[in-house]
Amino acid sequence: MMIQQAQVSTASAGRYLVQLCKHFAHKIPVDYDASRGRADFAWGTCHMEAGDGVLSLRCEANDGEALERIKFVVNDHLTRFAWRESLTIRWEPVSPDASGDAA
Repeated sequence: MMIQQAQVSTASAGRYLVQLCKHFAHKIPVDYDASRGRADFAWGTCHMEAGDGVLSLRCEANDGEALERIKFVVNDHLTRFAWRESLTIRWEPVSPDASGDAA
């Protein structure tokens, strides 16, 4: 299992989490509430958590190509939804045995 995470600073973390989840739910299984979300892509999973001023993302896949696909889709949609602000999304590798649903 390959895992990468990102911490995105934004005052709109909860709004973006819900917007991402609602959008993805049109095509894939998604489970979410106001502060946590999970999107199950065909290639792997993205866990999301909205905290105070930060949106945490944690993507998991069986191989590097699948992981890059998930990250691309999440990056692309989040950047479009947050067009009013300039978000910085920096992905970092995570040990597969690291605990928690989101970064």
